[in-house]
Amino acid sequence: MRTWAQWDDAVPGFVEIDLVGHEGGNSRGEFCFTLDITDIATGWTESRSVKNRAQKRVFAAIQDAIASFPFPILGIDSDNGSEFINWELIRWCEKEKLTFTRSRSVNKNDGAYVEQKNWHIVRQTVGYHRYDTAGELDLLNRIWGLQRLLTNHFAPQQKLIAKVRADVRISKKYDAPATPLRRVLADTGTVRRDVKPG
Repeated sequence: MRTWAQWDDAVPGFVEIDLVGHEGGNSRGEFCFTLDITDIATGWTESRSVKNRAQKRVFAAIQDAIASFPFPILGIDSDNGSEFINWELIRWCEKEKLTFTRSRSVNKNDGAYVEQKNWHIVRQTVGYHRYDTAGELDLLNRIWGLQRLLTNHFAPQQKLIAKVRADVRISKKYDAPATPLRRVLADTGTVRRDVKPG
C-alpha cells in the first residue's frame, strides 16, 4: 500500500489504473467498463473498454493498453477492486519486474491522476449512459483508438511543480503546457525508437 507522496512521478513508466462503469444509473445485469491507464510523469493515457469487470478481461485490457505506451512500464498503482488485486496480475507484475502498489481504500486522492482522466477523457467523451451490448463495446473501443491520439498528441497539459504557503494562502506554480507526446520525446532515455512527433 502507498500514499501519493511515496510515488516517483519524475520518471515515465509509473502508471495509475482505474475502471469507469457505464451502468447509466442502473447497476443491474452486465454492463461495460472502461479501463484508464495514466502515466504520472508525462500524462500519457490509454483507455480500453471491457464487457464486464471480470479479472481475465481487465487483465487482457491492461496488457493490451500497456503495449501501446511509447516507453516501458515500471510500476502500476491500482485501487482495491478485485479486478486489480488478484494473483494473475500480481504474478504478471513479478514476472515483468513491475512495481505493484495499491491505494488506501478510503483515500480517493491516492489515484488523483487517473481519476482526473476518468472525468476529462471518459465522462466528457461518452457521458453517463448505459453501454451493455457488443456493438456498444466495439464502438467504445473505436472511440478510444481515436481519443488516444487527441489526448496524447494534441492536448497540452500543465504539471504542478511547486506549492508555496504564505500564512493561510497557498500559491501553486505550474510548468509550461506540453502534450504528453512532447513530454515523452523530451525524456530521451525511456522512449521507444518507433515514437515520432505527431
